[in-house]
Amino acid sequence: MYQAAKGVDTSYNTLVDLLESIEHLLKPLYIYAHIPPTPAMDETIVKIMVEIFSTLALTTKELKQGRQSGSVLVDMLH
Repeated sequence: MYQAAKGVDTSYNTLVDLLESIEHLLKPLYIYAHIPPTPAMDETIVKIMVEIFSTLALTTKELKQGRQSGSVLVDMLH
């Protein structure tokens, strides 16, 4: 039973790390929303959004396939 709890704890911590990484990507978007846009900013915003959606899509796909979320998320963060 300890192993199962340890696995859940590891998965939880990895998920928290993933969400914190996404939070760091979102912070510039808040700043960009309050200044006049430029073509370079538009390109940066699109790149950030693509990274966020790609990460979430890959995570969702892997979780639906029944793999252990901890190992999948750890691989994505490295």
